[in-house]
Amino acid sequence: MTITTDTLYETVETGGRVIGYIVRADAAPSKTRFVTGNDANFQVGFIVYPKGGEIQRHLHRPLRRDVVGTAEALLIRTGSCVVDFYDDDKQPIASTTLRAGDLVVFLAGGHGFRLLEDCVMLEIKQGPYFGLDEKTRF
Repeated sequence: MTITTDTLYETVETGGRVIGYIVRADAAPSKTRFVTGNDANFQVGFIVYPKGGEIQRHLHRPLRRDVVGTAEALLIRTGSCVVDFYDDDKQPIASTTLRAGDLVVFLAGGHGFRLLEDCVMLEIKQGPYFGLDEKTRF
């Protein structure tokens, strides 16, 4: 297991496989840069535009995408917690504390949280949530 630190995020890996990313609240890129690679089933990145710039109005075409698995991102809005990362065999591989403004992205393996304070998290994932049958609890 390794947690490697980039200037903008931390990568959680085991066996050469990326399990997730942690983007701290103070990450401040100077240019557009993606956290996830093109091989991920979920895209997370920083988009940077200058003051006075414009994002041309647009719509997204209804492209078919075949996605296997459920990736998710959780933004800690308030409070703090410890996130525990697990490999596909449910073995612990890393833990770290998240605070308000931190983002965690899960691409593989398992995860759990231990709440240090009351927390509000904003969840973003390929949805919708279909119920408990889509999760294996351990």
